[in-house]
Amino acid sequence: MHLLHRRLGAVTAVALAGTLLAAPGTAAAPATAAAAATGATAAVEPDSPVEAGITVPKVEGLAEDFVHGVDVSSVLSLEESGVTFYDADGAEADLFAVLAEHGVTDVRVRVWNDPWDADGNGYGGGNTDVPRAVEIGQRATAHGMRVLVDFHYSDFWADPGKQQAPKAWEHLDVDGKVAATREFTADALEEFVAAGVDVRMVQVGNETTNAVAGVSAWPDRAQIFAAGSAAVRDVLPDALVAVHFTNPERAGNYATFARQLDENGVDYDVFASSYYPFWHGSLDNLTSVLSHVADTYGKQVAVVETSWAYTLEDGDGHENTVHTSYPQYPISVQGQALAVRDVIAAVHDVGEAGIGVYYWEPAWLPVGPPEDLEDNRLLWEEHGSGWATSYASGYDPHDAGQYYGGTSWDNQALFDVDGEPLESLRVFEYVRTGAVAEREVLSVTPVEVTLTEGEPVELPATVEVTWTDGTAGPQPVTWDAADLAAVAGPGTYRVAGVTDGGVEVTATVVVRTVNHLVDGSFEDGGTAWAVTGTGAAVQGTADAADGDHAVHFWAADDYSFSVSQTVTGLAPGAYRVSATTQGGDSPAEDARVLRLETAGGATEAPLQLAGWQQWRTATTDAVSVGADGAATVTASFALTGGAWGTFDDVVLERVGDTQPGAPTWEEGAVYTSGDRVTVDGRTFEALWWTRGQEPGASAWGAWQEIAEAPDGTAMWTPSRVFVAGDVVEHGGARYEARWWTRAQEPGDPHGPWERLG
Repeated sequence: MHLLHRRLGAVTAVALAGTLLAAPGTAAAPATAAAAATGATAAVEPDSPVEAGITVPKVEGLAEDFVHGVDVSSVLSLEESGVTFYDADGAEADLFAVLAEHGVTDVRVRVWNDPWDADGNGYGGGNTDVPRAVEIGQRATAHGMRVLVDFHYSDFWADPGKQQAPKAWEHLDVDGKVAATREFTADALEEFVAAGVDVRMVQVGNETTNAVAGVSAWPDRAQIFAAGSAAVRDVLPDALVAVHFTNPERAGNYATFARQLDENGVDYDVFASSYYPFWHGSLDNLTSVLSHVADTYGKQVAVVETSWAYTLEDGDGHENTVHTSYPQYPISVQGQALAVRDVIAAVHDVGEAGIGVYYWEPAWLPVGPPEDLEDNRLLWEEHGSGWATSYASGYDPHDAGQYYGGTSWDNQALFDVDGEPLESLRVFEYVRTGAVAEREVLSVTPVEVTLTEGEPVELPATVEVTWTDGTAGPQPVTWDAADLAAVAGPGTYRVAGVTDGGVEVTATVVVRTVNHLVDGSFEDGGTAWAVTGTGAAVQGTADAADGDHAVHFWAADDYSFSVSQTVTGLAPGAYRVSATTQGGDSPAEDARVLRLETAGGATEAPLQLAGWQQWRTATTDAVSVGADGAATVTASFALTGGAWGTFDDVVLERVGDTQPGAPTWEEGAVYTSGDRVTVDGRTFEALWWTRGQEPGASAWGAWQEIAEAPDGTAMWTPSRVFVAGDVVEHGGARYEARWWTRAQEPGDPHGPWERLG
């Protein structure tokens, strides 16, 4: 994720004309021309902002027909699970009525071909097949809102990481999928028309950055888009046709996509983008890349997915997508409103071609509180009100099949967990009028300092403070002396401070251990590493865990590779290695192993590919380096074709001295409780009388392995016995035992270990 400075969005001094949404085959009429025919395109707005509970700068010159949309595709499943919504007065109300009353003009609804298993069990995420999508469209139309139909051309989620063809299309070649796309799109739209749904726009694919309907080559992909577009033209000739991509932050992405669409003759009206501030770069860049498409190819542009969190609290017991702060905006209702306002401003800044913004799933609420998790799971499974059910595992075994559950979006809703609208829902009104609240501190630019153990801690003398009225400036800060003094060995520290203006601030100080590898983050091009095999290379990437480079890997067919480095000149002692990975489409049977090998032994840890930018750090146990001072670090991958990801931030650290004085274990010797021996450089202690039982052969045998961190803290090993109150280090974190335990690895929240710090 890219941590970029927050942009409030300029309030333009010049009123930019809006664009009337043009029918296919006609030119978009400038707002000034439309004004002559209709009276005006700019909404009648007050001269001064309204008083409110949040501050929202007005977006000057916003066209009256600028789309303020939301995607509420989960609504039917939520209602079936007992979720209730309320209006601004606290009265129970229909969700669509509440949305319309808060300035929402359009509703987006996703369409999956067949989100059901053979027994009729839904895959989840709202179970939005065509009939359910039509029902949502009818309710939106009944409340005066227009509809965007979002075809995924899949039976379940389609996104940059997966574009799986529907079950019924799996046996088809490209020509067959093209024909099926046109037929399915036309038949579905006929149902919308028959139900009287007011369709403004139709998306022919969802986040098709890398593929659509299982088709990835551009000429083939273009045929799918063209087939969907042709069906729209046949059934709804006045509707706009949209193509949808994401990752605007990646240099050249959108220019390439737009050129390919043009060269392959795809007929469309709107180039649509996802834009999530915590993933997708700066707003200035968003405006720039959308402007290039609009100016070069004469297309309209829109953001059809965006969001921001108002809290970090989890509402239903299923982990949220956003579970940490980001620097662009505060995690609050105020921050949420500003995030939406600024995306609207960024699209408006494109000019007449910028036609609208849709907020993704603002009403995807918990079906019950976290303490009712088991009841919640029953509702998710029965009604499909979570992001995925277990029934989806047959269709999507590597994602939904492993991580099915509730909503990861409840803290990004525009309603609270009880269904009451947050004031941020009024952002669609406030961008036209402006809104002011009592001046408050909006944010303080985060202070983050990273240093290597032994380096001095130097914090800035000033911090940048931003207020809700848009003003900002530096303020001198005094840092807490006791917090500074506590910064010592490797770890993450918080240092409190207060500015001369009385604003409380916090600095994060990360002390990194000394890394004994050369170029552990591949920033020098990886020349110190040996990369062998196929499908992997050191390269610049936005998906690096540390810095701007990493080992990137992907191949269409099954492939394998390794990344290794041998280090010499190490001081004798205990060492361990860690590395960070992200990626996906790698089944459990794939091999992904991090290994540390010395003359004293070897140790391994599994590497995970848990999803795009879902970073997972693997850490091996410690192994001894002897007098030869040598160690070899190797990451080995044997992957299924299509698996992808990055490998980065490899750290070899010395964690302590090798236990001195212990003799080498002898098979025929008798040992009693407390005796210590060494085997392959590892130290073991006898728990009871033993003879002939090899140390390390079993986690439940007579021997427990002893290892310590540099500060003397015990390092967890599977065979060691711990009792209540014992503190251990494992995987870069510290844990305290809650009861007697052996062979139970720290990290399970239901186990005997409680994480510290």
